[in-house]
Amino acid sequence: MKLSIATNLYLSILICLLVACTQPAETRAPTIALPTSTPEAVARDTAVHNPTQNPTNTPLPATRAPTALPTSTPTSTPTPMPTAVTLLAAADFGPNRNPLTGELVADTAVLQRRPLAVKVANWPPEHTRPQSGLGAADLVFEHPTEGAITRFTAIIYSRTPAKIGPIRSARLIDVEIPAMYDAGLAYSGASIGVSRRLGGSDIRPRLLRSYDPGYYRSGEDKPWEHTLYGDPLGFWLALEEKEQNVPPAFSSLMAFAEVPPANGQPAREIHVAYKDWTAVTWRYHEDSGLYLRWTDNEPHIDANTDEQLSAANVVVIFAIHQLDRSICEYLRDDECRVFSTEIQIWNEGPALIFRDGQMVEGTWRRENRSDMFTFYDEAGSVIPLQIGNTWFQVVPRHYIDPITVMP
Repeated sequence: MKLSIATNLYLSILICLLVACTQPAETRAPTIALPTSTPEAVARDTAVHNPTQNPTNTPLPATRAPTALPTSTPTSTPTPMPTAVTLLAAADFGPNRNPLTGELVADTAVLQRRPLAVKVANWPPEHTRPQSGLGAADLVFEHPTEGAITRFTAIIYSRTPAKIGPIRSARLIDVEIPAMYDAGLAYSGASIGVSRRLGGSDIRPRLLRSYDPGYYRSGEDKPWEHTLYGDPLGFWLALEEKEQNVPPAFSSLMAFAEVPPANGQPAREIHVAYKDWTAVTWRYHEDSGLYLRWTDNEPHIDANTDEQLSAANVVVIFAIHQLDRSICEYLRDDECRVFSTEIQIWNEGPALIFRDGQMVEGTWRRENRSDMFTFYDEAGSVIPLQIGNTWFQVVPRHYIDPITVMP
Protein backbone atom coordinates (compact mmCIF):
# COMPACT_ATOMS: atom_id res chain seq x y z
CA MET A 1 0.00 0.00 0.00
CA LYS A 2 1.40 3.29 -0.96
CA LEU A 3 1.33 6.09 1.56
CA SER A 4 1.06 9.69 0.72
CA ILE A 5 4.04 12.02 1.18
CA ALA A 6 2.34 13.68 4.12
CA THR A 7 1.74 10.32 5.76
CA ASN A 8 5.44 9.32 5.34
CA LEU A 9 6.58 12.60 6.86
CA TYR A 10 4.23 12.14 9.81
CA LEU A 11 5.50 8.60 10.47
CA SER A 12 9.18 9.75 10.35
CA ILE A 13 8.59 12.45 12.93
CA LEU A 14 6.70 10.00 15.17
CA ILE A 15 9.55 7.43 15.03
CA CYS A 16 12.13 10.15 15.93
CA LEU A 17 10.12 11.21 18.92
CA LEU A 18 9.59 7.66 20.20
CA VAL A 19 13.07 6.23 19.57
CA ALA A 20 15.96 8.33 18.27
CA CYS A 21 15.29 11.68 19.90
CA THR A 22 14.97 10.12 23.37
CA GLN A 23 18.72 9.03 23.30
CA PRO A 24 21.26 11.62 24.51
CA ALA A 25 23.60 12.91 21.88
CA GLU A 26 27.31 12.01 22.41
CA THR A 27 29.07 14.81 24.36
CA ARG A 28 32.81 15.45 25.11
CA ALA A 29 33.88 17.10 28.33
CA PRO A 30 36.13 20.13 27.85
CA THR A 31 39.86 19.68 28.55
CA ILE A 32 41.23 22.20 31.10
CA ALA A 33 44.93 22.60 31.89
CA LEU A 34 45.57 22.40 35.63
CA PRO A 35 48.83 23.99 36.86
CA THR A 36 51.35 22.00 38.86
CA SER A 37 54.02 23.79 40.93
CA THR A 38 57.73 22.98 41.01
CA PRO A 39 59.39 25.14 43.72
CA GLU A 40 62.91 26.35 43.11
CA ALA A 41 65.63 25.51 45.62
CA VAL A 42 66.14 28.40 48.02
CA ALA A 43 69.41 28.69 49.91
CA ARG A 44 68.56 31.53 52.30
CA ASP A 45 65.41 32.75 54.03
CA THR A 46 65.80 36.08 52.27
CA ALA A 47 65.65 34.53 48.79
CA VAL A 48 62.45 34.82 46.75
CA HIS A 49 60.32 31.70 46.64
CA ASN A 50 58.66 31.90 43.22
CA PRO A 51 57.45 28.50 42.00
CA THR A 52 57.63 27.80 38.30
CA GLN A 53 54.27 26.60 36.94
CA ASN A 54 54.23 23.89 34.26
CA PRO A 55 50.74 23.25 32.81
CA THR A 56 49.70 19.64 32.23
CA ASN A 57 46.56 18.48 30.36
CA THR A 58 44.30 16.86 32.95
CA PRO A 59 40.71 16.24 31.71
CA LEU A 60 37.82 16.88 34.04
CA PRO A 61 35.16 14.18 34.63
CA ALA A 62 32.49 13.88 31.95
CA THR A 63 29.81 15.27 34.25
CA ARG A 64 30.01 17.80 37.02
CA ALA A 65 27.65 19.92 39.04
CA PRO A 66 26.95 23.37 37.65
CA THR A 67 28.78 26.23 39.27
CA ALA A 68 27.14 29.58 39.75
CA LEU A 69 28.97 32.33 37.91
CA PRO A 70 30.07 35.34 39.96
CA THR A 71 28.32 38.58 39.24
CA SER A 72 31.66 40.44 39.13
CA THR A 73 35.34 39.56 38.81
CA PRO A 74 37.37 40.61 41.89
CA THR A 75 40.63 42.41 41.23
CA SER A 76 43.62 41.50 43.45
CA THR A 77 46.99 43.25 43.64
CA PRO A 78 49.85 40.76 44.22
CA THR A 79 52.20 41.57 47.09
CA PRO A 80 55.70 42.13 45.71
CA MET A 81 58.26 39.61 46.98
CA PRO A 82 61.73 40.74 48.08
CA THR A 83 64.59 39.70 45.86
CA ALA A 84 67.95 38.50 47.06
CA VAL A 85 70.68 41.09 46.62
CA THR A 86 73.57 40.20 44.30
CA LEU A 87 76.42 42.66 43.68
CA LEU A 88 78.77 41.52 40.94
CA ALA A 89 79.62 44.71 39.02
CA ALA A 90 80.18 48.35 39.96
CA ALA A 91 76.77 49.31 38.56
CA ASP A 92 75.08 46.93 41.02
CA PHE A 93 76.22 48.97 44.01
CA GLY A 94 74.65 52.25 43.01
CA PRO A 95 75.35 55.48 44.92
CA ASN A 96 74.27 54.30 48.36
CA ARG A 97 76.05 50.96 48.88
CA ASN A 98 79.42 50.64 50.51
CA PRO A 99 81.76 49.07 47.92
CA LEU A 100 83.78 47.38 50.70
CA THR A 101 80.84 45.61 52.37
CA GLY A 102 77.89 45.79 49.98
CA GLU A 103 75.81 47.36 52.74
CA LEU A 104 73.39 50.23 52.26
CA VAL A 105 74.47 53.43 54.01
CA ALA A 106 72.09 56.01 55.43
CA ASP A 107 74.45 58.92 54.76
CA THR A 108 76.18 58.69 51.39
CA ALA A 109 78.61 61.42 52.45
CA VAL A 110 80.66 58.79 54.27
CA LEU A 111 81.42 57.18 50.91
CA GLN A 112 83.00 60.42 49.67
CA ARG A 113 85.85 60.37 52.18
CA ARG A 114 89.06 58.45 51.73
CA PRO A 115 89.31 55.10 53.57
CA LEU A 116 91.79 54.85 56.45
CA ALA A 117 94.15 51.92 56.94
CA VAL A 118 95.08 51.93 60.62
CA LYS A 119 97.81 49.75 62.12
CA VAL A 120 96.65 48.18 65.42
CA ALA A 121 98.67 46.12 67.91
CA ASN A 122 97.74 42.64 69.15
CA TRP A 123 100.72 41.71 71.35
CA PRO A 124 101.35 41.43 74.24
CA PRO A 125 97.70 40.85 75.15
CA GLU A 126 97.91 42.43 78.60
CA HIS A 127 98.87 45.77 77.04
CA THR A 128 96.97 45.69 73.74
CA ARG A 129 93.65 43.91 74.35
CA PRO A 130 90.90 44.83 74.20
CA GLN A 131 91.60 47.08 71.26
CA SER A 132 89.39 50.01 70.35
CA GLY A 133 87.69 50.49 66.99
CA LEU A 134 88.15 47.10 65.31
CA GLY A 135 84.43 46.41 65.49
CA ALA A 136 83.72 49.49 63.35
CA ALA A 137 86.11 48.49 60.57
CA ASP A 138 84.70 47.42 57.21
CA LEU A 139 87.71 45.14 56.72
CA VAL A 140 90.44 43.84 59.02
CA PHE A 141 93.67 42.11 58.00
CA GLU A 142 95.41 39.97 60.59
CA HIS A 143 98.95 38.87 59.73
CA PRO A 144 102.03 37.57 61.54
CA THR A 145 104.88 39.92 62.26
CA GLU A 146 108.10 38.79 63.92
CA GLY A 147 107.81 35.27 65.27
CA ALA A 148 104.14 34.37 65.04
CA ILE A 149 102.62 37.27 66.96
CA THR A 150 99.99 39.02 64.88
CA ARG A 151 99.08 42.59 64.07
CA PHE A 152 96.06 44.18 62.41
CA THR A 153 95.48 46.61 59.60
CA ALA A 154 91.91 47.90 59.93
CA ILE A 155 90.12 49.65 57.07
CA ILE A 156 87.87 52.40 58.46
CA TYR A 157 85.46 53.84 55.90
CA SER A 158 81.68 53.73 56.33
CA ARG A 159 81.61 53.90 60.14
CA THR A 160 83.49 56.19 62.50
CA PRO A 161 84.71 54.75 65.81
CA ALA A 162 85.27 57.19 68.65
CA LYS A 163 88.87 56.05 68.82
CA ILE A 164 91.07 53.34 67.38
CA GLY A 165 94.19 51.72 68.79
CA PRO A 166 96.63 51.06 70.25
CA ILE A 167 98.40 52.07 67.04
CA ARG A 168 101.73 50.46 66.25
CA SER A 169 104.35 50.43 63.51
CA ALA A 170 103.80 49.43 59.90
CA ARG A 171 105.18 46.39 58.11
CA LEU A 172 105.87 45.61 54.45
CA ILE A 173 102.30 44.38 53.93
CA ASP A 174 101.21 47.98 54.57
CA VAL A 175 102.84 49.04 51.34
CA GLU A 176 100.16 46.91 49.64
CA ILE A 177 96.95 47.17 51.68
CA PRO A 178 96.38 50.96 51.34
CA ALA A 179 96.91 50.63 47.58
CA MET A 180 94.10 48.06 47.38
CA TYR A 181 91.56 50.42 48.96
CA ASP A 182 92.99 53.82 47.92
CA ALA A 183 93.42 54.49 51.63
CA GLY A 184 95.51 56.70 53.85
CA LEU A 185 97.79 54.88 56.29
CA ALA A 186 97.85 55.72 60.01
CA TYR A 187 100.78 54.12 61.88
CA SER A 188 103.22 54.90 64.66
CA GLY A 189 106.35 54.60 62.51
CA ALA A 190 108.33 51.84 60.82
CA SER A 191 111.80 50.42 60.51
CA ILE A 192 114.20 52.27 58.22
CA GLY A 193 113.74 49.81 55.38
CA VAL A 194 109.91 49.79 55.58
CA SER A 195 109.86 53.59 55.87
CA ARG A 196 111.86 53.83 52.66
CA ARG A 197 109.44 51.49 50.89
CA LEU A 198 106.44 53.50 52.07
CA GLY A 199 108.07 56.81 51.20
CA GLY A 200 109.01 55.58 47.75
CA SER A 201 105.56 54.26 46.92
CA ASP A 202 102.47 55.81 45.36
CA ILE A 203 100.78 56.07 48.78
CA ARG A 204 103.38 58.53 50.10
CA PRO A 205 101.11 61.63 49.82
CA ARG A 206 98.53 60.04 52.15
CA LEU A 207 100.80 58.68 54.88
CA LEU A 208 99.62 59.83 58.32
CA ARG A 209 102.63 60.01 60.62
CA SER A 210 102.38 60.23 64.39
CA TYR A 211 102.87 64.03 64.39
CA ASP A 212 99.84 64.59 62.13
CA PRO A 213 96.41 65.57 63.54
CA GLY A 214 94.35 62.73 64.98
CA TYR A 215 96.95 61.01 67.20
CA TYR A 216 97.05 61.23 70.98
CA ARG A 217 98.48 59.39 73.99
CA SER A 218 95.93 57.68 76.23
CA GLY A 219 97.90 58.21 79.46
CA GLU A 220 97.24 54.63 80.54
CA ASP A 221 99.51 52.93 83.03
CA LYS A 222 101.25 50.64 80.57
CA PRO A 223 104.37 50.73 78.37
CA TRP A 224 104.52 53.98 76.40
CA GLU A 225 104.61 52.28 72.99
CA HIS A 226 101.11 50.87 73.63
CA THR A 227 99.47 54.19 74.50
CA LEU A 228 99.12 55.74 71.02
CA TYR A 229 95.52 56.03 69.81
CA GLY A 230 93.80 57.79 66.97
CA ASP A 231 90.67 59.82 66.31
CA PRO A 232 89.49 58.99 62.77
CA LEU A 233 87.90 62.44 62.41
CA GLY A 234 91.32 63.91 63.10
CA PHE A 235 92.87 61.63 60.50
CA TRP A 236 90.40 62.81 57.87
CA LEU A 237 91.23 66.38 58.87
CA ALA A 238 94.91 65.62 58.36
CA LEU A 239 94.13 64.24 54.90
CA GLU A 240 92.16 67.43 54.16
CA GLU A 241 95.23 69.48 55.01
CA LYS A 242 97.26 67.34 52.61
CA GLU A 243 94.49 67.73 49.96
CA GLN A 244 94.16 63.95 50.03
CA ASN A 245 90.70 63.44 51.55
CA VAL A 246 89.05 62.65 48.23
CA PRO A 247 86.56 59.92 47.25
CA PRO A 248 88.41 56.65 46.67
CA ALA A 249 88.99 55.45 43.12
CA PHE A 250 88.57 51.68 43.30
CA SER A 251 89.98 49.83 40.30
CA SER A 252 88.10 46.64 41.20
CA LEU A 253 85.44 45.48 43.64
CA MET A 254 84.70 42.31 45.52
CA ALA A 255 81.46 40.46 44.74
CA PHE A 256 78.65 40.07 47.28
CA ALA A 257 75.48 37.98 47.34
CA GLU A 258 72.91 37.28 50.05
CA VAL A 259 72.42 33.72 48.79
CA PRO A 260 75.48 31.58 49.63
CA PRO A 261 77.26 29.50 46.98
CA ALA A 262 75.78 26.05 46.38
CA ASN A 263 79.09 24.23 46.85
CA GLY A 264 79.74 25.16 50.49
CA GLN A 265 80.60 22.71 53.25
CA PRO A 266 79.41 23.05 56.87
CA ALA A 267 81.84 25.19 58.89
CA ARG A 268 80.53 26.44 62.20
CA GLU A 269 83.86 26.73 63.98
CA ILE A 270 87.23 27.80 62.60
CA HIS A 271 90.57 27.57 64.36
CA VAL A 272 93.54 29.54 62.99
CA ALA A 273 96.89 28.72 64.59
CA TYR A 274 99.71 31.21 64.16
CA LYS A 275 102.08 28.55 65.47
CA ASP A 276 102.20 28.59 69.27
CA TRP A 277 101.89 32.35 69.66
CA THR A 278 98.41 33.42 68.63
CA ALA A 279 95.32 31.18 68.48
CA VAL A 280 92.20 32.52 66.76
CA THR A 281 88.75 30.93 66.90
CA TRP A 282 85.65 31.95 64.98
CA ARG A 283 82.27 30.43 65.91
CA TYR A 284 79.16 30.83 63.79
CA HIS A 285 76.18 32.42 65.53
CA GLU A 286 72.99 31.19 63.89
CA ASP A 287 70.68 34.00 65.01
CA SER A 288 72.88 36.85 63.78
CA GLY A 289 74.42 35.04 60.82
CA LEU A 290 77.85 36.25 61.97
CA TYR A 291 81.07 34.60 63.10
CA LEU A 292 82.14 35.63 66.61
CA ARG A 293 85.83 35.90 67.48
CA TRP A 294 87.91 34.43 70.30
CA THR A 295 91.66 35.05 70.67
CA ASP A 296 93.75 32.76 72.83
CA ASN A 297 90.54 31.13 74.12
CA GLU A 298 88.99 34.38 75.33
CA PRO A 299 86.18 36.40 73.70
CA HIS A 300 87.78 39.21 71.73
CA ILE A 301 86.07 42.47 72.71
CA ASP A 302 86.03 45.97 71.25
CA ALA A 303 86.81 48.36 74.11
CA ASN A 304 84.68 51.08 72.50
CA THR A 305 81.46 49.07 72.72
CA ASP A 306 82.22 46.14 75.05
CA GLU A 307 80.85 43.91 72.29
CA GLN A 308 82.50 40.77 70.94
CA LEU A 309 84.15 41.19 67.56
CA SER A 310 82.23 39.58 64.71
CA ALA A 311 82.35 39.20 60.95
CA ALA A 312 79.92 38.34 58.16
CA ASN A 313 82.89 36.82 56.30
CA VAL A 314 86.12 35.24 57.47
CA VAL A 315 88.55 34.74 54.59
CA VAL A 316 91.80 32.83 54.98
CA ILE A 317 94.44 34.14 52.58
CA PHE A 318 97.35 31.75 52.13
CA ALA A 319 100.32 33.78 50.92
CA ILE A 320 104.07 33.39 50.50
CA HIS A 321 105.95 34.91 53.46
CA GLN A 322 109.58 35.62 52.60
CA LEU A 323 112.27 37.23 54.71
CA ASP A 324 113.69 40.44 53.31
CA ARG A 325 117.23 40.44 54.62
CA SER A 326 117.77 44.02 53.48
CA ILE A 327 115.35 45.25 56.19
CA CYS A 328 116.05 44.70 59.87
CA GLU A 329 113.14 44.91 62.32
CA TYR A 330 115.09 44.19 65.49
CA LEU A 331 118.77 45.11 65.93
CA ARG A 332 120.70 44.07 69.04
CA ASP A 333 124.43 44.29 69.73
CA ASP A 334 124.98 45.47 66.17
CA GLU A 335 123.38 42.28 64.88
CA CYS A 336 120.01 41.97 63.18
CA ARG A 337 118.04 39.47 65.20
CA VAL A 338 114.80 39.74 63.19
CA PHE A 339 114.42 40.56 59.51
CA SER A 340 111.30 42.01 57.95
CA THR A 341 108.85 39.62 56.31
CA GLU A 342 107.50 40.32 52.86
CA ILE A 343 103.93 38.99 52.60
CA GLN A 344 103.24 38.53 48.91
CA ILE A 345 99.55 39.30 48.53
CA TRP A 346 99.78 39.69 44.78
CA ASN A 347 99.23 37.32 41.85
CA GLU A 348 97.19 34.46 43.37
CA GLY A 349 97.05 31.77 46.02
CA PRO A 350 94.72 29.41 47.89
CA ALA A 351 91.82 30.81 49.90
CA LEU A 352 89.10 29.57 52.24
CA ILE A 353 85.92 31.64 52.34
CA PHE A 354 83.68 31.25 55.40
CA ARG A 355 80.17 32.70 55.35
CA ASP A 356 76.69 31.62 56.52
CA GLY A 357 78.19 28.75 58.52
CA GLN A 358 79.75 27.30 55.38
CA MET A 359 83.21 27.03 53.85
CA VAL A 360 84.02 27.40 50.17
CA GLU A 361 87.48 26.49 48.92
CA GLY A 362 88.89 28.72 46.23
CA THR A 363 91.69 30.86 44.86
CA TRP A 364 92.35 34.51 45.60
CA ARG A 365 93.62 36.66 42.77
CA ARG A 366 95.02 40.18 42.64
CA GLU A 367 96.41 41.11 39.25
CA ASN A 368 97.17 44.82 39.66
CA ARG A 369 98.54 46.84 42.55
CA SER A 370 95.30 48.76 43.05
CA ASP A 371 93.07 45.67 42.79
CA MET A 372 91.14 44.16 45.66
CA PHE A 373 90.99 40.39 46.04
CA THR A 374 88.71 38.41 43.74
CA PHE A 375 87.86 34.84 44.73
CA TYR A 376 87.27 31.98 42.29
CA ASP A 377 86.12 28.40 42.71
CA GLU A 378 87.72 25.51 40.84
CA ALA A 379 85.32 26.00 37.92
CA GLY A 380 86.51 29.59 37.52
CA SER A 381 83.30 31.17 38.85
CA VAL A 382 83.50 34.15 41.18
CA ILE A 383 82.82 33.35 44.84
CA PRO A 384 80.74 36.18 46.37
CA LEU A 385 81.02 37.27 49.97
CA GLN A 386 78.05 37.77 52.27
CA ILE A 387 76.99 41.39 52.58
CA GLY A 388 78.77 42.82 55.62
CA ASN A 389 82.25 43.18 57.08
CA THR A 390 85.17 40.84 56.38
CA TRP A 391 88.17 39.67 58.38
CA PHE A 392 91.14 38.45 56.37
CA GLN A 393 93.30 35.90 58.15
CA VAL A 394 96.62 36.10 56.29
CA VAL A 395 98.49 32.82 56.85
CA PRO A 396 101.95 31.74 55.60
CA ARG A 397 101.78 29.05 52.93
CA HIS A 398 104.60 27.16 54.63
CA TYR A 399 102.57 26.58 57.79
CA ILE A 400 101.53 22.94 58.23
CA ASP A 401 97.81 22.45 58.95
CA PRO A 402 97.19 25.90 60.44
CA ILE A 403 93.41 25.74 59.88
CA THR A 404 91.00 23.41 61.66
CA VAL A 405 87.33 23.48 60.66
CA MET A 406 84.51 22.00 62.72
CA PRO A 407 81.20 21.32 60.94
